[in-house]
Order: sequence, then C-alpha cells, then structure tokens
Amino acid sequence: MTLAAALRVRLPGQSWNAVRRLCATGKVRVNGALALDPAVRIPRDAALTVDMAAPRPREEVAGFRIVFEDAHLIVIEKPAGVTSVPYERKETGTALDLIRAHWRARHRRATTTPLYTVHRLDKETSGLLCFAKTRLGERGLHQIFQRHLATRAYLAVAHGVVPGGRIESRLIPDRGDGLRGSTRDQTQGQHAVTHVEVLGRLPLATYCRIRLETGRTHQIRIHLAESGHPVVGDSVYTRDLVGGGGHPLPSERLMLHATTLGFDHPVGGARVDFAAEPPADFVAALARLGHRGSST
Repeated sequence: MTLAAALRVRLPGQSWNAVRRLCATGKVRVNGALALDPAVRIPRDAALTVDMAAPRPREEVAGFRIVFEDAHLIVIEKPAGVTSVPYERKETGTALDLIRAHWRARHRRATTTPLYTVHRLDKETSGLLCFAKTRLGERGLHQIFQRHLATRAYLAVAHGVVPGGRIESRLIPDRGDGLRGSTRDQTQGQHAVTHVEVLGRLPLATYCRIRLETGRTHQIRIHLAESGHPVVGDSVYTRDLVGGGGHPLPSERLMLHATTLGFDHPVGGARVDFAAEPPADFVAALARLGHRGSST
C-alpha cells in the first residue's frame, strides 16, 4: 500500500491531507529512512516511525556538497552564483551560510564552529573551495596559497580559437578603465602565470583546462580576455573579444569551474587531492555551445 494509506491505518482519525503533511515536513521514517513521498508504496510489514519533534528537512542547494571535512579543514563544491564570503555585513546566501545550514540540518553546532577564509572563488565560478576550521589550519593554508604550493585546475570555455600555452603578466587593480588587468611596468602589480591546455574545439569557442601557477584575483578571466578570448558568460572582461563574430556567445552562467584542488595538509603534511566534476548547468551549456564529447 502507499505510505499515506499505511499511515492512516496506523493513525486512525488522521485525514489524507494530515498524513501527507507529516511526510512533507519530515516527520515520517520507513525502516529508519526519512520518507517524504506519501505516494511511495511500502511493504505491509515495514516499520513506520512518526516523530512530531523531527525538524523540517532543508532543501539541498543544487551543486553544493561537502567534499572533505576533518578537524582543521572543510572543502566544498560551490555552486555558480554563490559568493565565497559576505562582502557586506548583512549579506546572506554565501558559501559560509551553505556550510552552516548543512551542519544545522545534521544536528551539528553550526554557530560555534569557526570558519576562516583563505581561499576564494568568484561568485560566478563553480567548484572546489576550501575553508579552515582552526587557527592552526588557517595559518597552514595561508602559507600554502601565499607560496603557490596548491595544485589548482579549472575547466573553461573561451571565445574563439584559443591557443594552448603559457600566459604571463603582472596584474594590477586598475588598467586605466576601472577594471583589473595587466601592466607592462615590471615594477608594478603581481606576477601571474596561467597554463592553458586545449581539450576541444567548438564551433565558436574552445574548451580548455586551465592550470594556475599563481592565484590572483580574476587571473584566468583577465589572461584569457586580454589574449582576445574571454571566458564565455563573462559580463566584465569582454572588451578585447575577438572571434565569434565579435559578439559574446550566449550563456546562462560563467563557463569556469574549479575542477581540481590539491595540497599537503597544513596540519600533518599528508597529501590531499580533490576533484569535482562539472555541474549539470555547466555540462548543459557546454552541449549548447556544440561540445559532443566527454565534459572532462
């Protein structure tokens, strides 16, 4: 019989709407497993548990998951459209908020566990993002990223025929038009090196794997844009666009995904390597741009 029907047998006097509401609000378990669908069919001897004090289930955010967690670190997969940390005091919906909501849903003490920011991704970029949970972890991670000891690779789709190879420049916060960019003055800015590997040619774009030798703000987006091949979906660095008829290709998201992250653990030294497949919206956008092979 259906779960709703079984509940009405076990709970005489309850209406159909009442038992459906019990399921929808996370009060019902079947053989110990949370059961949210009142129409699911269950064996007649199934063990039903109704806990009126059970918390309402939280909706999982598409593209978010905990990749790794120990006493010192937490690594997540951040969805596109979510900021890494709040830039204004009352900003919500950040990666930090997603982590704390995940902890609360699993009866963790989300408000007392600290989270220290060492690593960031642009709001529009999806993929692997790491936070520290202790001061010891924070100090170690800071050294790793400051000394460029982390291994970081991204998947990207950029306009036109992108050549593989090495891009090197010095990045400054304002190249003269209010945007971050490169300077030829070797006494200014920060040294930045990006390695580009071509994975596939699309009709008007190129699918690439990008490896960072350094990690500067907007580094990939700037280097590709200044070479004439901005990342598809970038609404900022499009001034230098060539190819594709000179017009940005349509995309509902920035086609940039942090796919690998690796480093020696800052507390203990053991090597840790993480990978995140491109999310569904990235894969769908890649297909619309004409890609027919594997997304990785």
